[in-house]
Amino acid sequence: MASIDKQKREEEKEPYRMEEEEKDEDSEEEEEAWDDWEGERESEFTCLFCDSQYSSCSSLFDHCASLHHFDFHAIRASLNLDFYASFKLINFVRSQVAENKCWSCGLTCQGKRDLQNHLHDLVDFNEIKALWNDDRYLIPFMQDDSLLYSFGECDEEGEDEQITPIDEDLIKDLMNIDERISDDHDASVSINHLNKDSSSKREIVNGEDSMGHALCSDKDPKKGPLIANSQNHIAKHIKKVNESYFGSYSSFGIHREMLSDKVRMDAYGQAILKNPSLLKGAVVMDVGCGTGILSLFSAKAGASRVIAVEASAKMAAVASQVAKDNGLWWNKSQSGIDGLQKGVIEVVHGMVEEIDKTVELQPHSVDVLLSEWMGYCLLYESMLGSVLYARDRWLKPGGAILPDTATIFVAGFGKGATSLPFWDNVCGFDMSCIGKELVVDAAQIPIVDVLDSQDLVTSSAILQSFDLATMKPNEVDFTATTTLELKPSASATWCWCYGVVLWFETGFTRRFCRETPSVLSTSPYTPRTHWSQTILTFREPIAMGFGKEKRGRLEAIGTEVYPALNIDLRISIVRSTEHRSIDISLEAAGVSPDGQKRSWPAQLFNLQ
Repeated sequence: MASIDKQKREEEKEPYRMEEEEKDEDSEEEEEAWDDWEGERESEFTCLFCDSQYSSCSSLFDHCASLHHFDFHAIRASLNLDFYASFKLINFVRSQVAENKCWSCGLTCQGKRDLQNHLHDLVDFNEIKALWNDDRYLIPFMQDDSLLYSFGECDEEGEDEQITPIDEDLIKDLMNIDERISDDHDASVSINHLNKDSSSKREIVNGEDSMGHALCSDKDPKKGPLIANSQNHIAKHIKKVNESYFGSYSSFGIHREMLSDKVRMDAYGQAILKNPSLLKGAVVMDVGCGTGILSLFSAKAGASRVIAVEASAKMAAVASQVAKDNGLWWNKSQSGIDGLQKGVIEVVHGMVEEIDKTVELQPHSVDVLLSEWMGYCLLYESMLGSVLYARDRWLKPGGAILPDTATIFVAGFGKGATSLPFWDNVCGFDMSCIGKELVVDAAQIPIVDVLDSQDLVTSSAILQSFDLATMKPNEVDFTATTTLELKPSASATWCWCYGVVLWFETGFTRRFCRETPSVLSTSPYTPRTHWSQTILTFREPIAMGFGKEKRGRLEAIGTEVYPALNIDLRISIVRSTEHRSIDISLEAAGVSPDGQKRSWPAQLFNLQ
């Protein structure tokens, strides 16, 4: 590519050698254009966090510091950022704000207003430096972002910081990066494109897909370090998503919500504290320890050693301090007091796949593997893979894994679970057109919310079960079929089914918890949890009922005239090409009393 660019520049120079007069005229036009551009610049500086515009960089950054807790100058000075790093920082912040994410902790907010209310001051500058250390942030996130090429001019007076000179070649390089990287990125995207047939789903591992095909790569050294090959792009993207994911758990609000979840805490507390034969004297590993509550339970239950693994640097430090404050921090000189094990918790910062060199532990030496790994719809966040890795790497043969079972359930819901009843009558006025539009929108994205069990119109059915002690990592992705039957207790002979709701249960069975087994359920029939349920809305509702067995030629199955007796489902849940997200495919078919079927087109949902 470099030789092509050079040839183009030579061709562009040739007319100027032949026509000097045209060159002078063009130079004058360019100067006028440059003057025009300079004039337009005065009102083109858009805030990183809101829609405010300013005539100068300095006034914009003053606004960001005072209102949005973003002190650009302080960050540059503290981290000694050069021009390139500062350029990346601005693009990184804009990209996070566009997704309603906090740029420093990674928390995803409900909307722009919630994000602006959430923004906070930084405590540790060095902890966030790696967030934007990615060449993809050299691509301008916002088109015609004047701030990218002007921030160096508005450094505070008296600063001794040396800023990399902004010359013409540098600007040209930066302006062309998006075009050059997009070529390589398109090649990667074309390979990773999600096929609608879930059986064709591929996961990228070490530069190869699950079918063993090597990814194409661009290794032309002339393109320089800005053009990484496809494998590097994927690896960097996964690393970035991981950093964002673990960073999001640095918010204490999330941990308070989880610690306040009584169903969650009771299930784990019972499994750990009321099974003394399992925990007494055991070596325990807690994967994703967070505040360290499960590790504290384990120490209280009599574990001889607890390895608490946490990928978030902030939460690893917090868990360590909590263990120290409770006298449970690992210290060889400490001894037990009053029968309570002291000094047994060792917090290890890092992903469980990468702790081999940082922890003194022999493979297959852990007695009990603990983790609260579940996400929305059970599999969101894709943390189960890390737990299975820890099982295969560290757990003793026959060792216990808690929880040891997980099951996904499904049921159909009626009109009451939608927003339609509200819009049918607003202060005596019919606003049902709004409700119908909202239902159409809901058919495109999964909704995580709490659903009232009274709004279920079918019996629940098991969609998929996992045995965490024996399952293979590739069994996380699955396709399953099941049948929904109309509830016998339904008040009418027929009703509309507007979609399906998914929830999960995890079991601490007698296989390992012999004294006191336990169950954690996120069902609509049990007290609510912070996981809620996952709602998938049909594009059009399906009528279900105990109606007539024969129909006329023009009567379609699943209509009010000829309700379906049952609904057959085929659901696939697979890890998405977007790391830590999941894709859900939903296929529904109405079954008549005489066994005939009517199928609806498949729907695709992405939970991210």
